[in-house]
Amino acid sequence: MEFLPTAISDVILIKPRVFEDSRGFFMETWEARKFAEANLHWHFVQDNHSRSEKNTLRGLHYQIKQPQGKLVRVVAGEVFDVVVDLRRSSRTFGQCICTTLSAENKQQLWVPPGFAHGFLVTSESAEFIYKCTDYYAPQYERTLIWNDPQIDIDWPLPPKTVPRLSDKDRAGSPLREAETYP
Repeated sequence: MEFLPTAISDVILIKPRVFEDSRGFFMETWEARKFAEANLHWHFVQDNHSRSEKNTLRGLHYQIKQPQGKLVRVVAGEVFDVVVDLRRSSRTFGQCICTTLSAENKQQLWVPPGFAHGFLVTSESAEFIYKCTDYYAPQYERTLIWNDPQIDIDWPLPPKTVPRLSDKDRAGSPLREAETYP
């Protein structure tokens, strides 16, 4: 595995070593020793899997207490993945990292605790899998509004297309009003 830094130092892009032949492919997606060597010493407690249709936008989610670190990847289709730094003490507070994750590129993204996370499905559908470092706690879940001009995410939506949103995501808070981390 290759662990590549991003513009926000704690967010890591992970490129697995893929072994392909006429039968298909094999790759490791997580191995404790390799992650520890990359200074990613996290204990995962929950795996999640979602399927979404084209132009579905999920996020930007975080838990204000029991914050979750997430190791995210796509196993079918493609998404535009976004993380936003919500740590007020960080020099990158309010900044985001955007990347394409797909079944084809097989890349993963490490999203540490203290970040909001979301994605937009850019293929006809996508299946998204992620490991979490803490349990889902709906009482602490918060949503940052997806189209906050302060963050200015350039979502790859076709012109005049409104993304498919849940009621929760439609009612997210702008960064200036959001609960954040110290």
